[in-house]
Amino acid sequence: MHRIQESELIINNRGAIYHLDLRPEEMANTVITVGDPGRVQEVSRHFDSIEHRSHHREFITHTGFIGKKRISVISTGIGPDNIDIVMNEMDAVANIDFDTRQVRHEHTALQIFRLGTSGSLQEDIDVDSMVAGTHGLGLDNLLHFYRADNHEEERHILQAFITHTQLAQPFSIPYIASASATLLRHFATDYHHGITVTCPGFYGPQGRVLRLGLARPDLVNLLQDFRFGPHRISNFEMETSAIYGMGKLLGHQCLSLNVIVANRIKKAFSKDSKAAVLRLIEKSLDIIQGI
Repeated sequence: MHRIQESELIINNRGAIYHLDLRPEEMANTVITVGDPGRVQEVSRHFDSIEHRSHHREFITHTGFIGKKRISVISTGIGPDNIDIVMNEMDAVANIDFDTRQVRHEHTALQIFRLGTSGSLQEDIDVDSMVAGTHGLGLDNLLHFYRADNHEEERHILQAFITHTQLAQPFSIPYIASASATLLRHFATDYHHGITVTCPGFYGPQGRVLRLGLARPDLVNLLQDFRFGPHRISNFEMETSAIYGMGKLLGHQCLSLNVIVANRIKKAFSKDSKAAVLRLIEKSLDIIQGI
């Protein structure tokens, strides 16, 4: 079996993978990812016990238990580039033998939940509400660096979206990946469902104007208006499509859960976004511990 070289799989002096600083026994098979490193403790304070803590750069991990459910919460930082690191390294912790540097014979499928903040693209999805993303539609280019394909429904949605928005060169060609249907069905109550668009930036890529003019000033309206059968775009942020796309390729179950802190159609922002995030964490943890 192929041995992965030292320059490709970087293991530190304590036998942990480089960026996340995690050894296999330090990560659970159920993982919650959060963008904000400060949000890790907001999740883990609900644990009954914490058995492991690590911190390297923006990547903080707490692993512990809620009842009999073992969970890790890991901060990713912002953006698809960080998700590339986190998804590859979480998978390596679960599925590569660090001693032999070979892929394990038996594959471990992780449950990966993103708990994040997001902007609504529909008037009826108001601030402080919660969204479970049925699909991640990427305006970044991350998944184009990997061998990926789509099933028939994904291909049809993607082609309709490209036709509707005319997003192509010089923009990255969009890509799409679905949420885990197994996980999504547990979040039918109190969560809006819709396509989550992932942008490669916070300002121009999300249609915000400060001092720079926009190449596509109509983008937010195009995203709001898009429909394909029962599907519409509910929200956008900066991580979901990368998690869904890489999760699918690596054989993991992924679901992105976001609280709406801004409604870009109403031009409204949450009056207490911290409280909204805490409600998302509490509600989602209550469900996750029972899956």
